[in-house]
Amino acid sequence: MPETQASGGQAYGPVLERLKVYYDLTMQKLLRTVPKKAPAKYLWDLVPLYPLRGGKGFRPGLCIATCRAFGGSTQAVLLSAVALELFHNAFLVHDDVEDGSEYRRGLPTLHTEHGVGIAVNVGDAMNVLSIRPLMDNLTLLGPELTWRVFQEIEHMVRESVEGQATELGWVRENACNLTEADYLRMTLKKTCWYTCIHPCRIGALVAAPKSDLDRFNRFGYFMGAAFQIQDDVLNLVGDHKKYGKEIGGDIWEGKRTMILIHALNQSSAKEKERLRRFLATPRVQRTAKDVRWVYRVLAKYDCIEYARSAARQLAGAALFEFYKAYGSLPDSEDKRFMERIVTYMIERDL
Repeated sequence: MPETQASGGQAYGPVLERLKVYYDLTMQKLLRTVPKKAPAKYLWDLVPLYPLRGGKGFRPGLCIATCRAFGGSTQAVLLSAVALELFHNAFLVHDDVEDGSEYRRGLPTLHTEHGVGIAVNVGDAMNVLSIRPLMDNLTLLGPELTWRVFQEIEHMVRESVEGQATELGWVRENACNLTEADYLRMTLKKTCWYTCIHPCRIGALVAAPKSDLDRFNRFGYFMGAAFQIQDDVLNLVGDHKKYGKEIGGDIWEGKRTMILIHALNQSSAKEKERLRRFLATPRVQRTAKDVRWVYRVLAKYDCIEYARSAARQLAGAALFEFYKAYGSLPDSEDKRFMERIVTYMIERDL
């Protein structure tokens, strides 16, 4: 399959196969958490739509693989993985509303098809549903470990909403004097904690409650930041069928990606002023002509390659931290998966 072959000739078939195993296990359990009762048409029937659109399942995958690599069982960590995937899809529904996105995983966003009110409520329902698997951990893990998993989840969600607030605030205030460090701090909060750091921490916690969970913080930060930058690149130049969102959507939405921040910092005074005016214009009033001009500015200052280079450096740092976090563990399929997924995250779908 073309999807299993990354640029540079490095095959990622085994990584995708393991991800699918973890994802299928998570989805089977997740779908059983959705009530089959009224109101169905505008609530419970809509909850599975985003999860069933074929995401790769990075978060439950990292959680399950880390647990198994540390000697734990899939059964012990599966409920926590389900909670992570439900929170993730709730975030996606709400993010799409907040950003005015039109497509998600190749299909119209929930609010585009069913309206903002229904979409927000479905996202709220996913957040509520995510609590039940964590409560059900009580019979599997006991009260103390269940509570510690809750604490990890609480911190994850708090950091994520703070990161989202930061990004939304930049758009609202038309911030045009941001730095790469600003972007990375925002990404740590919005992406890294819930995409990489806490899935790994929770997996290790379930398998080895006495282990040092902070060993995953730097690993997850570097990997998560590389993941987010690659996602920003794919938004501008990716294959629409593989990426699943509108190509160029970040420009239409005015998101302050590392790519756009680099353009703002490298452009001439005249170009920066035009960029500022473009970003101050409501999305519905932006034109395709203006978006094409922004693309030309990005090309002029090689902003996309700059971001790709940053992602590669961050992935290299993540691999260094991987050996510190996982290096002492015995060899296993799950440990090898965790090592290879770092580079897959920045080479996927190129």
